[in-house]
This record gives sequence, structure tokens and C-alpha cells, in this order.
Amino acid sequence: MTQQLNNNTLIAKSKSFITVILKGVGQIMLQENSITGLLFLIGIFYGSLTMGFAALLATVCGTVVAYLLKYDKAEINQGLYGFSAALVGVAVMLFLKPVFWAWVFVVIGAVVAAVLQHFFITRKIPAFTFPFVVVTWLILLICNSFFTDLLATSVPIVEHVSDALSDGFKSFGQVIFQSSLLSGILFFLAVFISSPIAALYGLAAAIISAIMAYYFSIPISEINLGLYGFNAVLCAIVFAGTQVKDGLWVLISIVFSLAISLLMLKIGIPKLTFPFVLATWITLFLKAKFQKSVG
Repeated sequence: MTQQLNNNTLIAKSKSFITVILKGVGQIMLQENSITGLLFLIGIFYGSLTMGFAALLATVCGTVVAYLLKYDKAEINQGLYGFSAALVGVAVMLFLKPVFWAWVFVVIGAVVAAVLQHFFITRKIPAFTFPFVVVTWLILLICNSFFTDLLATSVPIVEHVSDALSDGFKSFGQVIFQSSLLSGILFFLAVFISSPIAALYGLAAAIISAIMAYYFSIPISEINLGLYGFNAVLCAIVFAGTQVKDGLWVLISIVFSLAISLLMLKIGIPKLTFPFVLATWITLFLKAKFQKSVG
């Protein structure tokens, strides 16, 4: 009887942990939904087995560290210590060769991302994916300075016939560094399951951002890959709502996002999701000021 109870407790704890891990992956696009996270993982594994395993390993590492450091259980259960870590894992496998030391960077980067996330959460600062950005920039700086042999060789961009809708779906894919149209559609559906309005706003924002990028003479091959829409997707998800003014805040945030992306392109810094983070911070500041002035 006691053995049976122990087994049931172990099974329940395992299910709970798996749910937390999947929610952590889902939080990449601000969705506290384990089904969303599962579909994200399937999409990543479809695009790259290596990236899939890296995302899973990093999410587990970030979550386990949160448990070990006794962070708030409710925050852990929301998956808040998994998403930046997951992005670090995928980014490492994009920028570095999949060798032993790259996996070491995945683990260390995931741990640091989780700790940084906690730093912002305890200070009630909406960090979004900023910990991922900081950690990835640091890893790239270290590798470019001391371990250039770890850097992956750039793969030439292959141009395909595309359209605005495909570009929008691919922008969803590029949030997690996936250029496959199928992965992008899967990510869109994953968000739609959790929040239909966020998914639709994200798709519209990606298309608008891609059109604006075209008029700024960004190479069409990069636009078609969704490289100038994925930050807009995240901005739209943050500000999505049922009122007209929500749409205006979405539009303001994606304009800021594209402007920051273009500036970073000139400077030569990997943009990652930093345009989304900074654009959202600016828009939240303006929104708070506006609400205060009319309230």
C-alpha cells in the first residue's frame, strides 16, 4: 500500500514537472500553456533535432535551478524560469557548432538566464526575453574573442517564392530561430490555441513589419525568411486586446521594433529579440503616461 502511494506521488510529481517544463517553452511567446509549449518543441525538433534537444535541456536546467534556489513556486509553475533559458539553448546551437563545449554553454547560459530572470521578477521589472538577449550576447562575445573555432559557418540564404502570409508565418518561426514555414504555422497554431487574438494580432503585425522593412530596402530574401517580423510578433502578443486602442499600441510598438532593428543592423549587433524588448519597454512607458494623463 505504501509502495503504491509512493509510486502515485512520484508519477504526480513527474507529470507536474513535465507540465512546468512545457509551460516554460510556451512562455517564449508569453503563453502559460503546456500544449502550446509542446507544439513549440515539436516545431523546433522538426526544424533541427539539435536545437530541439538544446531547448529541452536548457528549459530543464533553468527550471531545476529555480527549484534549487527556492524561487517562488507559483512563478516556477508558470514557466517563468524556462523560456529565456530555452531561447539560449536554441541560439547557442544556431551560432555555435554542436560540439561538447557548445552544450556546456547551453547549460551555463540556461542557469545564468534563470538567475537574471529572477533578478528582474523580484524587482517587478517586465524583462520579457532580455535575460536571453544578455546571455546570448555574452556567449557570442566570449566565443568571438577566445573560441572562434566554436563558431558555426554561415549557411547561404536560399531564396524562395513567398507571399505576405507566408512571411507572417515564418516570422512566428523566427521567434525561436526556425526558418521552416511548417514550423512557423505550427507556432502560430500553438499561440492560437492559447490566445486566438494574440495569434491573429501577431500574424498581422509580422506582415505589417515585413511590408515596412521592404520600403526601407531590406533584402527581400531576409524579409521572406521572417527576419524582420518576429520581433513584431512578440510586440503584438504583449499589447493584443479587444479594443481599438490596443491595436494602436501594437502599431506603435512594431514601428519602434523595426526602427531599433534597422539601427542594430547598421551598428552590426545581433538583434535577437532585443528590438521587441526595448520597443515594448518604450511603448509601456508611453501607455502608462497616456493613461495617467487621461485618467
